Amino acid sequence: MKTPHRTGVAVKALATAAALAMLASGCSSSPSASGDSGGNVTVRFTWWGNDLRNKQTQQVIDAFQASHPNIKIQAEPGVWSSYWDKLATTTAANDSPDVIQMDQAYIAEYGGRGALLDLSKQGNIDTSKIDQDALKSGQVSGKQYGLSTGQNAKAVMINTKMFQDYGVPIPDDKTWTWDDYTRTAAQIAAAAGKAGQTNYGSSYSLTDSDLNTWAMQHGESLYSEDGGLGFKEDTATSFFQNVLNLRNQSAAPPANIATEDISAPVEQTLFATGKTAMSWWWTNQVNALQSALKTDVKILRAPSSTGSAKENGMSYKPSMFWSVSSRSKHPKEAAEVVNYMLNNLDAAKTILTERGFPTNSEVQTAIDPLLTPADKAAAAFLKDIKPDLKSGPPVPPTGSSGVQALIQRYSTDVLFDRKSPADAAKGLMQEAKGMIDSARK
Repeated sequence: MKTPHRTGVAVKALATAAALAMLASGCSSSPSASGDSGGNVTVRFTWWGNDLRNKQTQQVIDAFQASHPNIKIQAEPGVWSSYWDKLATTTAANDSPDVIQMDQAYIAEYGGRGALLDLSKQGNIDTSKIDQDALKSGQVSGKQYGLSTGQNAKAVMINTKMFQDYGVPIPDDKTWTWDDYTRTAAQIAAAAGKAGQTNYGSSYSLTDSDLNTWAMQHGESLYSEDGGLGFKEDTATSFFQNVLNLRNQSAAPPANIATEDISAPVEQTLFATGKTAMSWWWTNQVNALQSALKTDVKILRAPSSTGSAKENGMSYKPSMFWSVSSRSKHPKEAAEVVNYMLNNLDAAKTILTERGFPTNSEVQTAIDPLLTPADKAAAAFLKDIKPDLKSGPPVPPTGSSGVQALIQRYSTDVLFDRKSPADAAKGLMQEAKGMIDSARK
């Protein structure tokens, strides 16, 4: 189970880390946050996304420029697969864009190395209506390096038609356990086999967010508050064992098919093509998944070891952030762009939930009548689970951006029987710790 826009491989992660290592020498102190550039200026604005996000963002850019004739925005859209390599290279060369769409996995990498502006010092950005937990998620060492575009939760998406067709009841997500999850997935797969169809009950959960959910169920987290690893080796072992259990019980695809699914575009994944009944996605993706499937998608809470929704390890996560380069020649104007993206109601009505469910209370009210039934269901789900949620996990530390690639590599080794769950856990922790420790030197 995957975050579709976060399927990096180890080579890319290492290349990005190498470029980021130059940031310390490539970045110097921030320009004056209050300085007025005066006259007409050009602000470079970069983001990753799909065709829909690109179209929506350009519409917002056009509206912003119409109301701010002295600020021209140079749009620099990209795709996830090459976005971070390009950003690391341009930042190290002191040529990064002014406004940057940032991900939580990288915010400490850039903020901690002096590449991002402290947005708390920007007087023209209004954060008064932003949820406090959302604000905290973009803070590193007390500085506001990013402002959340919206929030999501990693949850189980189910293809309701497959459950109906195979005669398997939808579990009670307030009480189900991992054993229930695996049993349900195996029932789906068995029913498909009897019908002469090669379908699966579940995909796999192989991302850093999935390991974090597992760790939080064990009273731990992916990272600690002091910037180290926050989970034990035994916890990682049980995570990999759970992955193996799904394969061994024929509840999820064999290794060769699973590895293809990890890197597939959203619309080509097993779940989006109707080949698996359950998969793990972010709540703002339900509309896209439902559109691909042409059938209803229902969102369920994560299962737990105990069967208690209060112990399922779920938490809100910022979808992404708006950040500003510390080397921007136009920090005031760049901040004005960020403020517009965060608070302008017309902009919000264009973007809706494409960048997550807004944490700005006024924006939430403004877009609610415009949401699709699927998005309304996701918004209701986020509200419904709030009483049971854990506090947001610590921000990933500098050096950790390649950890997801490690998790996927070791998970693949387990699925192909190249490593035992225990050996995979040991290797993962050694390599992840090495990445973080190296970044601190």
